Amino acid sequence: METLSTLAVTLDDVLSAQELLEGIIAKTPIETSRALGAQVGTEVYFKCENLQRAGSFKVRGAYVRMARLSDEERARGVVAASAGNHAQGVAVAAKRLGIRARIYMPLGVALPKLQATRSHGAEVVLHGHNVDEALAEAKRYADETGAVFVHPFDNPDVVAGQGTLGLEILEQVPDVDTIIMGVGGGGLLAGVAVAVKAKAKELGRDIKVIGVQAENAAAYPPSLAADALVPLQSTSTMADGIAVGLPGQLPFSIIRELVDDFVTVSEESLARALVFLLERAKLVVEPAGAVGVAALMDGKLAELGINAKKTAVILSGGNIDPMLMLKVIQRGLAAAGRFFTVRMMLDDRPGSLATISRIIAENDANVTGVDHTRVGGSISMGDVAITIDMETRGHEHCEQVLRALRAEGFQPIVIHV
Repeated sequence: METLSTLAVTLDDVLSAQELLEGIIAKTPIETSRALGAQVGTEVYFKCENLQRAGSFKVRGAYVRMARLSDEERARGVVAASAGNHAQGVAVAAKRLGIRARIYMPLGVALPKLQATRSHGAEVVLHGHNVDEALAEAKRYADETGAVFVHPFDNPDVVAGQGTLGLEILEQVPDVDTIIMGVGGGGLLAGVAVAVKAKAKELGRDIKVIGVQAENAAAYPPSLAADALVPLQSTSTMADGIAVGLPGQLPFSIIRELVDDFVTVSEESLARALVFLLERAKLVVEPAGAVGVAALMDGKLAELGINAKKTAVILSGGNIDPMLMLKVIQRGLAAAGRFFTVRMMLDDRPGSLATISRIIAENDANVTGVDHTRVGGSISMGDVAITIDMETRGHEHCEQVLRALRAEGFQPIVIHV
């Protein structure tokens, strides 16, 4: 294992970045979550970087990188690529430093992220169907024009800037023993690991650092297993902020030395975590920022054999498209058994729907939608298909409603969201 002083980014680099960011970024609050702590058996603290300027931690690394450019480099302008958060971070930093910024974003990027990036004064160009394609175009533009390419994670200044988050957590929760966060390219995880592990060594104690990825966009586990960068063939997750198909070389070199473990979470777990944060913590967090909470709710620390006493979870961003939020909330409620949809084929005769409504009401479920269809490819003459959306209290309550319907001779089929 490499010593901390021989890594590409050191504690001194992070401390220098912290000085550079003084007065530029917000020192985001850290909030206790008694509800999640009671569920997982550890004190849980949310580091609310969703409340940072531009809505995520990305402004830290972007500003440090750009503030260190020479006058000649600044005159050439900067170019970047991002699905949203890095774009906004670069735009905010560029405006603060008086640097011209051109940012490539993938087609179909969330409208609020697109509008926010433009509102900070950056020129936005839509290109490609994912971040990797946008990155390739941004690099081509940099080579062609001489603009300085600001990489979202594969740069020592960027990594050092993100690492300042680790220093803040240690200031706010000095006796934290576990820190967990989402991972895309790895800049945040690498920077925090450098800062936290070096400080822990100075204090003579151990602090676990855990990375979390969406299971459909998890490039780090296979890369770490191979001890080499292994690209994913595709990524498919609502957590677009961490949907990166290939780890950064520099972050990877740090992460393989310092990070204790990696876990992955499902889309259903992500949806549940977002609903939990809205309901119990009163926090709006984007899917990429909620993966750490999802991992805790899934009991991933226990699976790793980590007996944490004080766990800090980095809520790394809050830039979520309201339309996506609507879908995620419904999916999260369904995953928690608090919303479900059933479909039934019935004889088309008076009274059937009234009977079904009575059964649902007697079992304290709340109907939120009904679709009554007499025609369709799978519907026979004399039959009718009824689809009913219901609010329920959990999985046991769903089963209670289903049992009651079956006891009356109906054959409900649950339709998953």
